[in-house]
Amino acid sequence: MPQFAYRARNAQGGLVEGVLDCADRAVAIRQIEQQRCIPIRIESVATEPKIAERDKSTTAPATQKLKIPHGQLLVFTEQLGHLLRAGMTLDEGLSILMKRLKQPRVQQMTQTLHQALVDGRSFSQALREFPRIFPPLYANMVAAGEASGALPDILLRLVKHLMQAKNLRDRVQQALIYPAFLALAGVALITIFITFMVPQLTGFMSQSGGALPLPTRILLQIHHAITAYWWIGVILAIGAVIGFRAFVRTDEGRTAWDRFRLIIPGYGQVIRHRYYAQFSRTLGTLMENGIPLLRSLDLVTEIAGNRFLELKLGEVRRAVIDGATLSAALQAQHLFPDLLTDMMSVGEQTGHFAETMQTIADVYERELDRNVAIISALIPPVIIVLIAIVVGFVVYSILSAVFEMTHSLQFRPH
Repeated sequence: MPQFAYRARNAQGGLVEGVLDCADRAVAIRQIEQQRCIPIRIESVATEPKIAERDKSTTAPATQKLKIPHGQLLVFTEQLGHLLRAGMTLDEGLSILMKRLKQPRVQQMTQTLHQALVDGRSFSQALREFPRIFPPLYANMVAAGEASGALPDILLRLVKHLMQAKNLRDRVQQALIYPAFLALAGVALITIFITFMVPQLTGFMSQSGGALPLPTRILLQIHHAITAYWWIGVILAIGAVIGFRAFVRTDEGRTAWDRFRLIIPGYGQVIRHRYYAQFSRTLGTLMENGIPLLRSLDLVTEIAGNRFLELKLGEVRRAVIDGATLSAALQAQHLFPDLLTDMMSVGEQTGHFAETMQTIADVYERELDRNVAIISALIPPVIIVLIAIVVGFVVYSILSAVFEMTHSLQFRPH
């Protein structure tokens, strides 16, 4: 019977090597997986010298600064998951992806990951060499997959999670593109109108003699301030930006700013609902894949992107360590709405916590879509009304000057 030399990772992350007597290679892979191990490489004993030869090969070193587009990460993860599910080892899957994926940075990353396996490191350890590509959430879920022997399923779940996070972020950005463009266009229109058109329309009026109406004088003073003292505005703007950046670099300043962002009318609600959905989806995914609750809390804290929320979640973690349930700890901090903590409590009591968190994520993603739709629908008319008020004031100022000049001409002696 043929013999196959193998290298695999056990549930504790240790490297296991040996030889199996199997009818074919597929049977060898199934036997290794039945031992709750992740096969890294399987070769016929006749080709074992090639294994040693390949171990001596060199690959490009990993770099802390390497980064690839999010779409390429999705492709890499999905294809690797499918290859592993089809019965290939990590070694073979990465070798195929090195040839299949043509993007140079992706090839460099894949080659480095492959060499890390050859050198004896686990896949999750190799992923941590690329912090700008694979976040801690990604590496920890892969580590859970290695420990549970379900790495292919974990990778495909990661693809789903990454796509949901990307779609959530894209929906918010796309909904705000038109209002932002309209606001910039309105500011540019008003600036051009006051800076260039107003002087030409009112210049000849001031030559006619007589006092100009108050609205016209105010308009001319605004024009004078913009054209003569624009540099003061630039200096103040630069100073404000520098001061703000210095403020948010401090722990107290960053916490205060992040807390303020959460209570801004409209915008704060979008930020809160986006984090509720992200928190629930990520926590549910982590728990579903066997990562302990405390470690899962650490990971969702790292991806919060808000210092105030990070501090609050730190207090929640300490309460959980002291014996409180997660729902009770969150409710005590007044960090999440009652609906979320009540649904979470039901999941804790029924033993379906991960499924409940996914349901909560669906609820708040729908709420987020609704809020974004409402805000994006309200912003354009508000901007249009503001532009109309400014333009109306300019027109009224000019017309009042015209009427005043006409009135003075009627009563001027010939």
